[in-house]
Amino acid sequence: MSVAVLPHTVKPHPITGVYSGKLGIWLFLASEVMLFGALFSSYVLLRVGAPAEGPAAWPSHADTHLSWKIGGINTLVLIISSVTMVMAWAELKMNNFTKGRWYLAATLALALTFIVVKLAFEYIPKFQHGLLPSTNNFFALYFTMTGLHGLHVLGGVIVIAWFLLPGSGLWHKDPEYFTNRIECTGLYWHFVDLVWIFLFPVMYLL
Repeated sequence: MSVAVLPHTVKPHPITGVYSGKLGIWLFLASEVMLFGALFSSYVLLRVGAPAEGPAAWPSHADTHLSWKIGGINTLVLIISSVTMVMAWAELKMNNFTKGRWYLAATLALALTFIVVKLAFEYIPKFQHGLLPSTNNFFALYFTMTGLHGLHVLGGVIVIAWFLLPGSGLWHKDPEYFTNRIECTGLYWHFVDLVWIFLFPVMYLL
């Protein structure tokens, strides 16, 4: 009994010019742009529409208790993780599986660092001080947007860990296909980093 092989997993599709996985991830990211775009739009509308004074007024930086230094550290962590992800893909393209895995491991470690910093130095202290999504519109948006972004980081962690450990066997069966999977993972990861680059100034600096 023959096993059907999915077409265009490695070779570009004659119509789109890219392999199917890459087209799929771009379509997925387009939907993600709409999702985060709606949240950023909500942020702008609520902030612009907030009264200048009173309980519904937009909180000052002192009232948000957000540290730009902590946010800056996490921004640097994600930027470096994007570099290591690109290096992982580049090493795999050059058929250097060992170095590629090391760069993937570095990306995974940086992603976990981001999550730990976010939980230990931001979320948990805020919960302890009674700053919750129900506190005001700012914290509702803060926890929604950074929480959703955090879930995307966690999703990236799971995918990268899979390719780093059990999924690495695909390299020995089809190196080019494995490399393409890492490229798709990298596109997703760069999007996650880009969202944070917008979140950081909006939440921590403006």
